[in-house]
Amino acid sequence: MRHPLALSILPLLAATLFQGRSLAQSEPEVPLYAAGIPNAVASTQPERRTYDAAGRLTALSNVLVPRLFVYRPASPNGTGLIVCPGGGYRNLNTENARFIAQRLNQWGVTVFVLTYRLPADGLMQDRSIGPFQDAQQALRLVRQRAAEWGLQPNRLGILGSSAGGHVAAITATRFTKAFEPGKDTSGLRPDFLVLCWPVISFRADMAHPGSVKNLLGDHPTATQRVEYSPEEHVTTATPPTFLVHAGDDPTVKFSNSIRFYEALKKAGVPAELHLYEKGGHGFGLKPDLPDSWMTQLEIWLRNRGLLNRS
Repeated sequence: MRHPLALSILPLLAATLFQGRSLAQSEPEVPLYAAGIPNAVASTQPERRTYDAAGRLTALSNVLVPRLFVYRPASPNGTGLIVCPGGGYRNLNTENARFIAQRLNQWGVTVFVLTYRLPADGLMQDRSIGPFQDAQQALRLVRQRAAEWGLQPNRLGILGSSAGGHVAAITATRFTKAFEPGKDTSGLRPDFLVLCWPVISFRADMAHPGSVKNLLGDHPTATQRVEYSPEEHVTTATPPTFLVHAGDDPTVKFSNSIRFYEALKKAGVPAELHLYEKGGHGFGLKPDLPDSWMTQLEIWLRNRGLLNRS
């Protein structure tokens, strides 16, 4: 089922949500779907947004219209990156995504922050597939409009942090499966993958309980846990991957990154893992910690030829 009302409300979305607020964020918002939103259920609940004192968007929830925030660098180098924010499948941490996007822009990378639908029975018929439908559609849309954004066809990656890492890892390992029934799967494989303190395994020994519950409910089956554990679906076709995690992460066990890295190495997929002693969860934003992980990411991207001018 597609949600026809979403198309009619999109032009009014900014006026409705931003009424009475001076908004610092000015990146264009591009809707993912031109002909209705799949798997959607009509809802009268408004999208919820959180702002900081400067009027910058920091978090989103109850997403009705999935879309992309487009961050364009002053001098694009032909590489694009879709960024999936974290938030435990409960909200979207757009503040951290913005920090990452702005740093990537300095390197010439065009960034698309994905505002994907969060799993909720009141917003979609099958909440377990909504986020992945949106991630796959983001890949389709960006590839279709690659020339407009100055992108090379073989230089489009996906990045995810925390639960957004789960979205990105599922997207990068299950690209032969169309989460929107009947859609073509060509072009769904990202060219590279970046995972930051990611939720990976849904197996009980290391799963992030909140992400599992929010996506699959209170009683996921053993089959579902395997189905939604991307380390179980790594193949030789999985894209080259960069991973970063902190050993003292209190939210998502660092063993998630290790297990995915081990699966990549077993399959012969180029991979690099940076495991820091300290940093906690989502340490990219904390001013008292060095952002050396982004320096390492820049080196990795450069070594793979992804920062060279096209």
